[in-house]
Amino acid sequence: MTSTVDVGDGVLAYTESGAGDPVVWLHGSGPGATGASNFGATVPAFADHRNIVVDLPGWGASPRPESDEPLIHHAAERVLRAMTALGIERAHLVGNSYGGGVAMRIAVTAPERVGRLVLMAPGGVLPTDAPPWPVGLAHLFDYMAAEKPSREAMAEFVKLMVFDQALATDALIDERYESSLRAHPELPIPPTFGDLTPDLPKIKARTLLVWGREDQTVPLTWAPTILHGIPDAELRVLPRCRHWVQYERAPEFNRIVREFLTDEG
Repeated sequence: MTSTVDVGDGVLAYTESGAGDPVVWLHGSGPGATGASNFGATVPAFADHRNIVVDLPGWGASPRPESDEPLIHHAAERVLRAMTALGIERAHLVGNSYGGGVAMRIAVTAPERVGRLVLMAPGGVLPTDAPPWPVGLAHLFDYMAAEKPSREAMAEFVKLMVFDQALATDALIDERYESSLRAHPELPIPPTFGDLTPDLPKIKARTLLVWGREDQTVPLTWAPTILHGIPDAELRVLPRCRHWVQYERAPEFNRIVREFLTDEG
């Protein structure tokens, strides 16, 4: 069941489950994205943690307040406010794509609030030669710019997110398409996400990067900047996998992340 928490200039929608060491789950920015769509099938494997799955501002059931801040900066501050309101002093952060950028920003601005970071092909760190954009990002921006996007455009986008095309089911396409029509972000294209590159050395949290080898949205060639920029980062690359690692390689992802969050080393 979705609840909301006051974050000062609006509310943030979230779901909560489990009990134990807190984990905050931060979704990507793709059309139709919500906390549930990104992590609904993942969180049950972490029932021994207190799981907070948020809808970031402007996605899902969370309204987007007017702001000139870069999206990552704005969302990170609202997640921190939500953590405070929910009585969470410190949590592990798991972020996919845009949500990975939000997690990194939190780790930069409030390091004492972060346990460990799990980042799946995180956003917020672009190479100097972009654009041109990878094909997945190009389709994402085209979809967001459309006045009335089509289901066909959503189907093409979803198929770019997974290596195994059998996972791009009609049910998933329909779910994402209907969600995108309910909360179609009004953003400049490309959106102003914010550049975290200069801040990477400030991240003190132990960090796990998880990447799909065939990612066409945030390609693996973008990983070294983050891997070498964060002082305590390690990288796991999963073959035959694109951008939605937690969906496409769920059992392996769950095992890797559980080990990382509970390892005392």
